[in-house]
Amino acid sequence: MIRKLDELPSCLKRGAVTIGNFDGVHCGHAALLKRLVAQAQTLGGPAVAFTFEPHPAHLVSPHAVPPALTWIERKAELLGELGADAVIAYPTDRAVLSLAPSDFFQWLIREQLQAQAMVEGPNFYFGHERSGSISDLLAMCHAAGVRLDVVEPVKVGGRYVSSSWIRELILSGRVREANSLLTQPYRVRGLVVRGVGRGATIGFPTANMEPVGMILPPGGVYAGRASVGGTRYAAAAHIGPNPTFGEDEVKFEVHLIGCERALYGVSLELDFLERLRDIRPFEDTNSLQRQLASDVDNARRIAGMC
Repeated sequence: MIRKLDELPSCLKRGAVTIGNFDGVHCGHAALLKRLVAQAQTLGGPAVAFTFEPHPAHLVSPHAVPPALTWIERKAELLGELGADAVIAYPTDRAVLSLAPSDFFQWLIREQLQAQAMVEGPNFYFGHERSGSISDLLAMCHAAGVRLDVVEPVKVGGRYVSSSWIRELILSGRVREANSLLTQPYRVRGLVVRGVGRGATIGFPTANMEPVGMILPPGGVYAGRASVGGTRYAAAAHIGPNPTFGEDEVKFEVHLIGCERALYGVSLELDFLERLRDIRPFEDTNSLQRQLASDVDNARRIAGMC
């Protein structure tokens, strides 16, 4: 991942380029990257994905910033898995956002990247106030001798795949459906903080997690896979209050199956795999323990980890 264009080595110029936000890195993005890699191979040059960081809406319409599905390092990792040789995470600034479409094309595509090919979707917009259309880009590429491939959006079940659709699914708890549209399961990250420690007393210790800038599915119990310091665990995650103990505070707690070390203060990443059940109160601790044991068994099975 490269943040400054003046740090771009010559080996990452004169290749194929795609520009986008790529939030979540879903199967529609995968179709773009597949074509991008093919173009790069034809040219004998690099496959480069360019994105703004943060999302331009943070500057131009901060009240309408969509909640993120990926953080930038994760986005670069996922695009790399799809074949990108480099991801340019350009620091968003008003000077660039104010460029007319033709000036933006000249500055980025012709001068900075010296691109020989571009790959975009039909709904691509660029330049000041997104005033440049895919038709404008086609004309500019033709005049500059740059090949432009327009990749049709991917449809699933009659609906175009989009980051907004995936947000809808996650916010309604349908994480398994969301994952079917993503190239990798939906992942959040956060810091483990101290809780009351009740989970350990009933045999199911949890890491209390404070997520960083990510959306969470609604209250419930979820199967997942957790990663801490490079080690992965099957996990059962609880989002919501603890009504059995009369608590109303919403918490995000993760039980890492088979993990016995203290995790306070460390960074934890969790892949959501499937919703297991709703939050509900139990008659007593024994009833809760039986349910938690069932949750753990289901989470282990779904995660496919011993």
